Amino acid sequence: MTRKTGLVLTGVTVLALFCLRPIRSARADDLDAAAKERIAKAETGAATIDVSKYPPAMQERYPIFARRCAQCHRISRAINSDYALPDEWERYIKRMMHKPGSGIDKEDGKKIYEFLVYDTSVRKKDVLQKKLGALPDADRVAAEAKIKEVTDSTK
Repeated sequence: MTRKTGLVLTGVTVLALFCLRPIRSARADDLDAAAKERIAKAETGAATIDVSKYPPAMQERYPIFARRCAQCHRISRAINSDYALPDEWERYIKRMMHKPGSGIDKEDGKKIYEFLVYDTSVRKKDVLQKKLGALPDADRVAAEAKIKEVTDSTK
């Protein structure tokens, strides 16, 4: 075997081992006490959402959300989180997209974002209104525009 072939095989082996390694969720000892408490509270809540009254587009996005998010953690974490604003969901989804093995590409990320923004506007109205009310006017207007864009796309 030539030296070049050996280097290529070594590179392929290292790449395969990297890609096939188990997904590492955030370890409990990597988190502060407040984060641990929020996660524990969210994960003990509901593990599914009744989307039967949601528009068809959102009903189609729910299984994508559930499948992709369950790759790394319980979906109850997202369902019961205190995230409500579009920017919070956008940051969270982008962070998840960059986790090795999440399988969330840009297309799925957009669908998950749209589902979570819509779901929040329906199921977490009180939390959403409280958070919107605490924003500076320009940020509130921008967040409301993002929510409207998502909800209008379902009509």
